Amino acid sequence: MAATTIAPNAPLDKDMEDWDEFLKGRYKEGKSQEEFRQYDETATPGVAEFYRLNHAHQSFDYVMGKEKEYFGLNKGMKSLWEAAEFLNTLVDDSDPDTDLTQIEHLLQTSEAIRADGHPRWFVLTGFIHDLGKVLCLYGEPQWGVVGDTFPVGCAYSDQIVFPEYFKANADYNHPIYSTKYGIYEPNCGLDNVHMSFGHDGYIYEVMKNYLPDSALAMLRYHSFYAWHRHGAYQHLMNEKDKESLHWVNKFNPYDLYSKGHTKPDLKELKPYYDDLFAEFFPEKIAW
Repeated sequence: MAATTIAPNAPLDKDMEDWDEFLKGRYKEGKSQEEFRQYDETATPGVAEFYRLNHAHQSFDYVMGKEKEYFGLNKGMKSLWEAAEFLNTLVDDSDPDTDLTQIEHLLQTSEAIRADGHPRWFVLTGFIHDLGKVLCLYGEPQWGVVGDTFPVGCAYSDQIVFPEYFKANADYNHPIYSTKYGIYEPNCGLDNVHMSFGHDGYIYEVMKNYLPDSALAMLRYHSFYAWHRHGAYQHLMNEKDKESLHWVNKFNPYDLYSKGHTKPDLKELKPYYDDLFAEFFPEKIAW
């Protein structure tokens, strides 16, 4: 990733695939905790600037405003294919490293899951998990669409990447939001916690009436790395969250490591996915 500064409403250096490359490097299998903590402003200046913006702006009030704006699902009715085609317009021609479309990337994830014999709802989750990135096409800045997610309304964990940047957040010294539990009760359950705004929470809201809890956990928490990689926020967990953690950990290797450069054959695969979508969804759903 190049060391250029990111404007507040501009994409990461080239396009969304830069984010995937950062994550694959950051969570490379076998990498030690010490190596992970070496992600600093000198080593990764573009990512550092991204997180400076993210951590400064993702306050409780910001999140409440975005939930009000988007969680009413007022962006129109679309089929899954229509939503994926819409996401396909999120392409940057300046990136010479891949000619894969967004749909082909979605299919790489879901096909890797299918090849390992997982249930159909799991395959479906692989296909839809990044569809919330259409938020960029609604005009949201990338620091409000991708990146690690974390609870708001309570103290920020030092296990979140670049935790020092939270000092610029309006909530950092708030008399309630800066405390361990904040607005929450001990072991209240993550379902009752407001997460920083992004594509995870948005796609969860779109899908919550259609998919099982295990799939919904994968959607809502797949970027909650402080929790599922570093064990933070256990004081907010309940028994249900232990099961959610199991499924998120089963899903994330596919999210990080299934994407390659071999193009899936959309024409060949489409009948399978038409049938899969029809099993779980009406023809069109609200976005």
